[in-house]
Amino acid sequence: MIEPNPKADLLRYLQEARDALLWKLDGLSEYDVRRPLTPTGTNLLGLVKHVASMELGYFGDTFGRPFFGEEPPPWWYTESAEPESDMWATADESREEIVGLYRQAWEHSNGTIATLALDATGHVPWWPEERREVTLHHILVRVISETQRHAGHADIVRELIDGAVGYAQGNDNMPPGDGAWRESHRSRLERAARKASGREDSEDSTDAGPDGFNGDGD
Repeated sequence: MIEPNPKADLLRYLQEARDALLWKLDGLSEYDVRRPLTPTGTNLLGLVKHVASMELGYFGDTFGRPFFGEEPPPWWYTESAEPESDMWATADESREEIVGLYRQAWEHSNGTIATLALDATGHVPWWPEERREVTLHHILVRVISETQRHAGHADIVRELIDGAVGYAQGNDNMPPGDGAWRESHRSRLERAARKASGREDSEDSTDAGPDGFNGDGD
């Protein structure tokens, strides 16, 4: 019988999300990791910077283990930072600096997770007073959720840049098919959308995709 280990399970899923997010930067130019791909400015390096700051805040300050000393960066929540300043990298902030900060955040967070029990309490300083008190378990679940959410954003941004897709390094979790099949599949979806909306140029399609793909990444 397998002995339950909730903390190890949570840490495993957190690390999977961390790795998936960083993987989306692999092989891209300095320009491509920074350029905004949505009207709201979503970009890959900014996502990494944001998630690094999120981990350092939730697993650091919340549990009395601040990462930054007396001089936090200007985009930190305690400073008078401009809106969205943790969501993009300035020209003076290198990719190595931001990715390195994220890896340091992992170590700092993992130290908190290893040291404290899941029911240990902390206080999120930037939350409203009435709900600032939290447990480590609560924060782990929240950070996993947020990291997976932003890894999903990174999936889409990377596909928009160069068409690269995949669930994780070594496990793309994609149905079989080459570029021609994918274009045919996309065209099929476009026709279905047009037909559902009553557009005059819609046509039905009987193109079939591969069977057996369930979309489960685990």
